[in-house]
Amino acid sequence: MRKLKVAFGMENDNTLIDAHYGDSDFFAIYEVRENGTFELLEKRHNSAKDMEEEEHGDPRKFKAIINQLKDVDVLAAFRMGPNFLRIRDESNKVVFFTRTRDLKLALQRIVENFENIWEQVQEKNKQ
Repeated sequence: MRKLKVAFGMENDNTLIDAHYGDSDFFAIYEVRENGTFELLEKRHNSAKDMEEEEHGDPRKFKAIINQLKDVDVLAAFRMGPNFLRIRDESNKVVFFTRTRDLKLALQRIVENFENIWEQVQEKNKQ
């Protein structure tokens, strides 16, 4: 069965952060399966959150986030900061905008868009 590993940038257990992804308190890592089921794998502390940035959208913070989430396919966020283009262009990660801060609804949107996200992940993995 096809599955995606998705990291949601979180403010608390039920709410995605309304700030840059790199400012998330933690990442809720889920396995989302093609049959519409999903499972919380872990809550991963965001060690880059308190990183002192030399500039807004500091590339060092981008690298720190990607390094923390190297085993993840999709970065799911309500909002993304200036590093969005770096994530899209310089990593093997797919970015998905949830358009909601509600975790349950965000998970449903991943399920609804599974095929499209899966294709993007496969394309990234070819590069």
